[in-house]
Amino acid sequence: MDRGKDRRARALDAYLVAAAQAGDRRALSRLVDHRGARLMAHATRLLGDREVARDVVQEAWVEILGALPRLRDHHAFLPFALRIVSRRVAREIRRRQRGRALASAVADEVKTSVEGGGPAASDAARVRAAIRSLPAEQAATIALFYLEDMNVAEVATALDVPVGTVKTRLMHARRKLRDLLKGDTNEQD
Repeated sequence: MDRGKDRRARALDAYLVAAAQAGDRRALSRLVDHRGARLMAHATRLLGDREVARDVVQEAWVEILGALPRLRDHHAFLPFALRIVSRRVAREIRRRQRGRALASAVADEVKTSVEGGGPAASDAARVRAAIRSLPAEQAATIALFYLEDMNVAEVATALDVPVGTVKTRLMHARRKLRDLLKGDTNEQD
């Protein structure tokens, strides 16, 4: 993401949050429109199921809007909202895992079929497919750090984990991605 565009988006967040806290209902609606797609993409990435993600994000918006009056740093809205979505997703995953082993549940949730990744596939598609093959926690961390262009502290806030955990997940995920993508280029040669 372009740094200037990101700064403008965060400035708009700050303005909309301040206006919403002052009672402007249109600002609330604009905030949902402005950040809804990002929250939906995050939940879908974690759950691997767009319909379930839609329900989780709707529940998360209720919590986000209820907690909005207590948000002091208006520029931190996106990590704040992503953290709530992450918690809702975690609850949904725990609910789904009742009666199943954690490893098989995560594999079932994250698994996607990626066909036709031959020479015509773009590099971006190969990278996204490789990210989807990572464990859910690593995939979410990598996606927020690189695809959402967040820094380590923001990723930690969004995922509700310590900064050290984010760094460890990034290290392991990068290693796995390097091995996966290196294997792809060897097979194509």
